[in-house]
Amino acid sequence: MKLPFDPRQMQNIMKEAQKQQDDMQNKLKAIKVEASSGGGIVTVQMSGIKEMLSIKIDPSAIKDGDVEMLQDLIVAAVNEASRKADEKGQSVMQAQMGGLLGGLGLGF
Repeated sequence: MKLPFDPRQMQNIMKEAQKQQDDMQNKLKAIKVEASSGGGIVTVQMSGIKEMLSIKIDPSAIKDGDVEMLQDLIVAAVNEASRKADEKGQSVMQAQMGGLLGGLGLGF
């Protein structure tokens, strides 16, 4: 009985899909975005996989003693960095998927 497809071909397709997924993950990890709040009082750096890489807090924020304000500024900076990471990640994924789909000859 002849199979409608060559199993080796399917293995190659699966290997290529895994390679593409690994490449995408590496590209997302390499993305770095930065966002700040409170006029630069809090600055957050985040990767494309939404891993917070660093946070900088201006010492003047601590001197004021307004903990609630500082907490709000941190949340705002993290949320903005997350939004930026999403935007950059989407454009990287679209470029990657466009290249992948084009390479498959599907006419996209």
